[in-house]
Amino acid sequence: MADKKADLAGPGIGDYTQLEHVLPGDYSSLLSPKETQKAIFEAKKYIEDNLCHELNLMMVTVPLIVDVESGVNDYLDRDGSRTPIQFHISNDHDKHPINAQVVQAATKWKRMALKQFNCQPGEGICTDMRAVRKDYFLDHDHSAYVDQWDWERVITPEQRNLNFLKGVVTKIWKVIVGAERHVQEIFPQLNDPRYPSLPDEIKFLHAEEILDMYPDLPRKQRETAILQKYPAVFIIGIGWTLKDGYPHEMRAADYDDWVTETRAEDGHVRHGLNGDILVWNPVTKRRHELTSMGIRVNANSLKSQLELTNQLDFLKFPYHQAIVNHEIPLSIGGGIGQSRTLMLLLRKAHLGEVSVTVWPKVLKEMCEKKNIHVLN
Repeated sequence: MADKKADLAGPGIGDYTQLEHVLPGDYSSLLSPKETQKAIFEAKKYIEDNLCHELNLMMVTVPLIVDVESGVNDYLDRDGSRTPIQFHISNDHDKHPINAQVVQAATKWKRMALKQFNCQPGEGICTDMRAVRKDYFLDHDHSAYVDQWDWERVITPEQRNLNFLKGVVTKIWKVIVGAERHVQEIFPQLNDPRYPSLPDEIKFLHAEEILDMYPDLPRKQRETAILQKYPAVFIIGIGWTLKDGYPHEMRAADYDDWVTETRAEDGHVRHGLNGDILVWNPVTKRRHELTSMGIRVNANSLKSQLELTNQLDFLKFPYHQAIVNHEIPLSIGGGIGQSRTLMLLLRKAHLGEVSVTVWPKVLKEMCEKKNIHVLN
């Protein structure tokens, strides 16, 4: 049996010898560098406009740095392996200093912002978020620079259920499929028979169901296998410990709700009100994650998840206190990876073809040999 424990912390590859075999050897971009830039902004505008329309969101500004004491930065995984960049602002000769962090994601900030902007049930916000995640291995679809459409919407207690979650996912999927058609109308060369278009409908599966199908495979291999059957899936219940003793993937305990008990259509008891959209990328011939999202924790599920992960000390932070004391709205939200989505829609082999960031020399040389031209 493959090592399941080693598979929990994310989908990164881990070394450049392996990556060299992953990058396609017969690649040629369908768009020139100039066309690529035009297509990026066509797709970006389409997704922002239509995401706001479908989910009743408004675009708002978002922080790049936050105060450490606020507790709103995202630690991504419960094991603490991915830490934010932190720095001291001496400010007035250290009379009024601030300890600040560069955000890793705006997940918690957005929920606080719903109250700041007085959003009511059915209303929400969308951001053009930028972040830095210094602990990623830099491969073909992971970068230290992160850009996302981070969105959040106020919900009612009655909407904390799987049917509501699926309805929101379906709307997001409609926007992504529409964006693909939009850029293909402007750049017909993207409609290439080697790269099938996205399906109109997305398949919903619980992490437990996928484990039942492939009990001996670790998570990434299970995802790869299921995407051979369904080229676009939403995997529900990521973070809850499955019957093999492992969660599908590690998830932080203080934003998505992965502990709440639900009942599947077949009557089986499941857990979790969150999930990921995964697709099959025909260019890289690999699994490709587009978004992580979910119904957020309420007071009860926050306490339960912090207890399960031995992180009850987090309850001292203002963000966590606001949830426990019902001072901020119940919500659903997520982050749609901008560069990841653009890489898929524009048929690119590497994230660096649609975003400008730092890459090691070994990776740039490897890409150049394979006719993959990353931006500098």
